[in-house]
Amino acid sequence: MNAPSLAFYIALSTVGGILIPIMAALSGGLGRTIDNPWIAAAIVSGGGFALVLAFALLNGGMSFSWDALGRAQPLQLLAGAGFAFYLLSITWVGPRFGIGNAVMFVLGGQIISSALIDHFGLFGAPHKPIDLLRAAGLAIMMTGIVIAQVAANNSKPAA
Repeated sequence: MNAPSLAFYIALSTVGGILIPIMAALSGGLGRTIDNPWIAAAIVSGGGFALVLAFALLNGGMSFSWDALGRAQPLQLLAGAGFAFYLLSITWVGPRFGIGNAVMFVLGGQIISSALIDHFGLFGAPHKPIDLLRAAGLAIMMTGIVIAQVAANNSKPAA
């Protein structure tokens, strides 16, 4: 992998990560504003669908082959269910549990599941075994999440 590609992948992933808690806060806030987290999640999903569809169409989406879709594995077609579960849960949990708490548990789950997906090469992902160094890094990341949340939950509001 060349350096420009690596830098682009890192930047794109980082921006995606930055947007997750922002989306959680905005979606949860919308749910509270309209007093219905489920409809709020549907509104957010609709906006996301419209943007993804527009992006796809602007980038050659018209050359899409329905035959190719027929070759997709059933689990691949259920990926949207994971997004829906995340969006519904964060829209409901965030305002009740705190955006930081909710997203940190999401992050913990992402660390665990992504390491397992890589380790076993699940769902067509590249196989990247968990060796001692990677296990130590994962443990440090999880410890950091715990420390950050203990500190946040024990802090006193400013007077």
